[in-house]
Amino acid sequence: MSVFFQGFVNFTRDYIVNYIDIDYSLWMTWFLAPLLISFLLPVVIALFLYFSAFVLYIYKLHWTNIRKTLQTGDMWDTVRKFVCALWDAHGWIWHGYEVRGLENVPDTGSALIIYYHGAIPIDLYYFLAKSICVKNRLIHTVADHFLFKVPGFSIIAECMNVIPGTIQTCSNILKEGNVLAISPGGVYEAQFGHTYNLLWKRRLGFAKVALEAKVPIIPMFTQNLREAFRTVSIGKRFFLKMYAMFKMPLAPVYGGFPVKMVTHLGKPIPYDGNLTPEQLQAKVAAAIEDLIQKNQRLPGNILFALFERIPFFRKKTA
Repeated sequence: MSVFFQGFVNFTRDYIVNYIDIDYSLWMTWFLAPLLISFLLPVVIALFLYFSAFVLYIYKLHWTNIRKTLQTGDMWDTVRKFVCALWDAHGWIWHGYEVRGLENVPDTGSALIIYYHGAIPIDLYYFLAKSICVKNRLIHTVADHFLFKVPGFSIIAECMNVIPGTIQTCSNILKEGNVLAISPGGVYEAQFGHTYNLLWKRRLGFAKVALEAKVPIIPMFTQNLREAFRTVSIGKRFFLKMYAMFKMPLAPVYGGFPVKMVTHLGKPIPYDGNLTPEQLQAKVAAAIEDLIQKNQRLPGNILFALFERIPFFRKKTA
C-alpha cells in the first residue's frame, strides 16, 4: 500500500510541476512578447534602410548599362524615385503618414528647413520621400558624423545628398538654390528629448547658415513622432555620460508602433539681416514650439496616438 501511495504522490507531484512549468512558460511568453516586439520593431526600419542601400548598390554597379537605356545624365534620379516610392508607401500603410503645409516648401529656390529630432528620424525619411514623389524636389539633409561610419550608409548619403555639414558647406548648398534640412538638436535631442522639448543648447550654426545664405527658414514638426519610437528614459544619467564620451546614440530605442503621424510645416520665417544668430534661433524655436502646442497631445500617449488613426479621435488643430 505504501508503495502505491508513494507512486501516486510522485505522479501527482510530477504532474503538478510539469503543469506549473508549462503554465509559467506560457505566462512569461504572453507577458514578455509585447516587450520583445517593441524592441525588435526598430530593427525593421534598419532592415528597410539596408534594403534601400542594397537596391542602390545594385543600381550603381549596373549604371553604365542603365544609362544607355534611360538616356539620363543624373545617375540617381530614377532609382531615387523608386526607393522614395517604397518609403512613401511604408509611411502611408504603417503610420497613415501625411504632410500638411508642403506648399511652404518652394518649387524652386532655396530654403532652410529646421525640424524636431525624434528618437529615430523616421519622419524625415517619409518627408524626403513625399517631397520627391509629390513635388519632385530633392531636399538635402545634414546628418551626424557617426552615421557616415555605419556600413551601407554612404551610398544612401550619396544618393540622397546627405552631408556631415559645416557652416560653409551648408551655406554653399543653399546659395546654389537648394533646400536643406537641419535638426539643431541632433542626436542629443533624439536621445533625451522625451517630452517634445527642444534640446538645442547654444547651437547657433543653423542660424548663421541662414543669415549668411540669406534664405527663409521653414519650421517643421511631426505629430506623434515620440509615440512611434521612444528611447529608454531609465538610467538617463548613465546614458548622458556615455553620450558625452562617445557622441553616439547608445540609449536603447523601442517602438515602431503604427501611430498616426503628420508632419506640419509652418509658414516660412523670412530672412532678416537685422537679427543676430541668437535672436533668429529663439524665433525659430518659438515657431516649432508653437507647432508642437497646436498639433501634439501633451503629454504624449501611445494609445491615444494609435486611436488617432481613426479621424474621430484626432486632435483638433487651431
